[in-house]
Amino acid sequence: MKRPDIDNPDLPLADLFFHWPRVSLVFLDRGMLCPGCPIAPFHTVIEACEEYGLDEMAFRAEIRRGASDEA
Repeated sequence: MKRPDIDNPDLPLADLFFHWPRVSLVFLDRGMLCPGCPIAPFHTVIEACEEYGLDEMAFRAEIRRGASDEA
């Protein structure tokens, strides 16, 4: 299965965690409960950042770094 675009604003968190499992550590390190959350199939990075008061662009950079550790 081809990986989706990690920067797609509509990418559900569940898909993000499925294709880049280590990215869940980025969330957990910030005390975010998104990995394993029943709403993860419906929420995006945008919504998670809004919920936790994070700067989206800075957080996306952290996600990309976490994903690059898997390459």
